[in-house]
Amino acid sequence: MRTFDAQAALGFVIAQTAHVEAGVYQTRYADIQYPQLIPVDTTANPFVKTVTYFSADKVGVADWLEGNADDIPKVDIEHTQFETSVHTAGIGYGYGWEEINQAQMLGLNLTGDKANAARRASEEMVDRVALEGDTVKGFEGLFNHSAVAASGATTGDWPTATPDEIIADVNDALTNVQVATNNVVLADTLLMPYIRWNVLASTRLTSTTMTVLEYLRANNVYTAQTGAPLTIRALRKLDTAGISANPRMIAYRRHPDVLKLHMPMPHRFMPVWQTGPLRWDIPGVLRLGGLDIRLPSEISYIDGI
Repeated sequence: MRTFDAQAALGFVIAQTAHVEAGVYQTRYADIQYPQLIPVDTTANPFVKTVTYFSADKVGVADWLEGNADDIPKVDIEHTQFETSVHTAGIGYGYGWEEINQAQMLGLNLTGDKANAARRASEEMVDRVALEGDTVKGFEGLFNHSAVAASGATTGDWPTATPDEIIADVNDALTNVQVATNNVVLADTLLMPYIRWNVLASTRLTSTTMTVLEYLRANNVYTAQTGAPLTIRALRKLDTAGISANPRMIAYRRHPDVLKLHMPMPHRFMPVWQTGPLRWDIPGVLRLGGLDIRLPSEISYIDGI
């Protein structure tokens, strides 16, 4: 008669999870958006309580002088201190007595489905917090940050607008950042509501086979001035992210100087432990500090498109 050995089961699960988790952390999830949209900072100590950062803005302009003047204008930098708290979240998985014994009996590996599901759940949570914020912890997201000014589109209502009017609205969003920074920087990333992405992709320029989206990729103020491609992404949550639940377009410079997501401890699985007579669990934890908007003038919200 085969008897159950709890210690042998523990050793089997430990060996199995080492293999399972290595594969899990190599997986990339196509619809998880934040890594491509927001620089992520993991450099802080995993157990810090808060992360302090400073938002900076230049004050001062050059002016004409007399040859012997001693009242030379000076530039100064205004620093505003901010602090974001860091909180712990968790999601793990486990194996039961039956599935462990069946795997041992048949000489099979434990499946990684549960570990993949736990990892996926952690990424979905970070994605939600980074983009939409979290009212429980007081975090604000990229889609709705109070530090960023929102304005209405010049034309708007794209389903009834002409291709030229749509293109003008997009270029307005890109140049808003340029104007707000005294022509220092340009927005290099454009986030679109999904329902308006469909308008761009299906509306053709007059007397051509080219869609507005195809035209915008090659002909926009950022690409015209830098020669680099403009990043354009569609996100469903922007369909109602604007004031009065209107569609919102976001233009910004994707750089750690502008915005940053603090994640002192990315999701990790803890050691296996026996939580009951017939159960072995693998806890998963992460520590997240939310999104910092450091230079709000380099982000533009355009509503009502």
